[in-house]
Amino acid sequence: MGAAMRRIHVGNALSAFGLGFTVPYLYVYVAQVRGLGAMTAGLVLAVFAVAALVVLPFAGRAIVRRGPLPVLLTALVTAALGALSLGIASSAAAVLVSASLLGAGQAVMQPALATMIVDCSSAETRSRAFAMQFFLQNLGLGVGGLIGGHLVDTTSAASFTLLFAIEAAMFLLLVVVMVTVRMPHAPRIEDAPKASGGGSWKQLMGNRAMVQLCVLGFVLFFACYGQFESGLSAYGVEAAGISTSALGTALAANTLMIVVAQFAVLRFVERRRRSRVIAAVGLIWAVAWAVAGYAGLGHGSQEMATAAFVSTYALFGLGEAMLSPTVAPLVADLAPEGMAGQYNSAFALVKQLALAVGPAVGGPLGASLHAPYIVAFLVFSLGITVLAVRLGRQLTDVQDQPWLGKSRVVARGGAPVSADA
Repeated sequence: MGAAMRRIHVGNALSAFGLGFTVPYLYVYVAQVRGLGAMTAGLVLAVFAVAALVVLPFAGRAIVRRGPLPVLLTALVTAALGALSLGIASSAAAVLVSASLLGAGQAVMQPALATMIVDCSSAETRSRAFAMQFFLQNLGLGVGGLIGGHLVDTTSAASFTLLFAIEAAMFLLLVVVMVTVRMPHAPRIEDAPKASGGGSWKQLMGNRAMVQLCVLGFVLFFACYGQFESGLSAYGVEAAGISTSALGTALAANTLMIVVAQFAVLRFVERRRRSRVIAAVGLIWAVAWAVAGYAGLGHGSQEMATAAFVSTYALFGLGEAMLSPTVAPLVADLAPEGMAGQYNSAFALVKQLALAVGPAVGGPLGASLHAPYIVAFLVFSLGITVLAVRLGRQLTDVQDQPWLGKSRVVARGGAPVSADA
C-alpha cells in the first residue's frame, strides 16, 4: 500500500472505533440516563436514518465536484460537533439536533472514504483494499464497543459525556490524519461505460447494470444487516428461547468470523466472477436461515437451539466477508470516469433505505410470526442468487472478472504506469 492508502485505512479504523464507543449505548443513554423516555430514544435512532437519506443524494454530487477529501473533512467536523453536543444534551430537542448532525456526518463518511479507496487503487488491487476496509471497520467497531462497555455507567451521565467526547476526538484525529493525504487521479477499468452527460442521477439510472446492482444491494442489506438487531434477535428470543448472553455470543461470532476469515476468503473470491460470488452468498445465507429455522422451530434441546442460532450469525459473517471485496469494487468499476463519488453515494443511499425498512418489517414478523419470518427471508436469500446471476449477464467480462483487463496502477510519488511494469 502507498502512503495515501495507509492513511485511508487508518481513517476507516478510527471512525469505526469512535462509532463503536457510542452506537450500542445510544438507546440507554437517551431513554434512561437522560430520562427522555423510550419514544425520544426511538426518534433518535430514526433521525440517524432520516439524516442519512437527506444528505446522501447531495453528497455524491459534492464528491464529484469537489473531490472526496474536502467532503470527508466536512463530514468529520460535522460528526464531531454532533458527538460533542450529544454528550452534553439534556433536552429532547437538543438530543435530536445533535443526532441529526452525527448521523449526517457519519453517512457522508462512507461514500467519501470509498471513493478515496477507488482513487488510490487499481482494478487489480481494489478488492484487497475494500477487504481491508471491511476488516478494519469490524475490528474497530468491536474494540470500540468492548472498551466503551467498560467505561459507561448508567447511573452517571458524565461517563456517557466522556464516551461521546472520545468519539468526537477520534473524528478530529481523523481530520489531522486525512488532511495530509495526497490524492492521485483515479485509475479506471477500460471497459467501464463512458460518461455521456453532466453526471446527473438520470445518467446513473440509465446504467442498467448499476440499477440492477442497487436492487440486489437493497435485498442484500434488507435480508441480512437489516435483521441482525431487530427481526433475527427478536425471533431468537421469542421462538428459540435464546438468552441475552447467547445473543451477545452470536453477535460476537459474526464479528469473529469476519475478522478470522476475511483474508482467507479473499484468496478464494478475488479470481472468481463477482456475480457468482454474490450468488454463492445468497445460497450460504439461505442455509443460515434454514439453521435459524431449526433453532426456533425444531424440537432439539436448548443447547442445540443456541448452537444453531450462533451458527446462523457465523454463516452470515462468512457471507459478509465474501461480499466486502466484491460489491464495493463492482460499484466503482461500473462508474464512468469521475463519477465514483456519485455511484458510491447512490449505493450508500440504497443501503440506508434497506437498513431503515429491514427492522420495521423484520422486527414484528420475527417476534410473532416465526415460521413465515424464516420462510420469507430464506426466499429473499435465494432471490439474491437469482438477482446476482441476472446481474452477471449485464456486466462486461472485465467488470465481472477484473483481472482480465489491463489496469493501470499509480506509482508511488509519480504518474500512472502499466500494471506489467
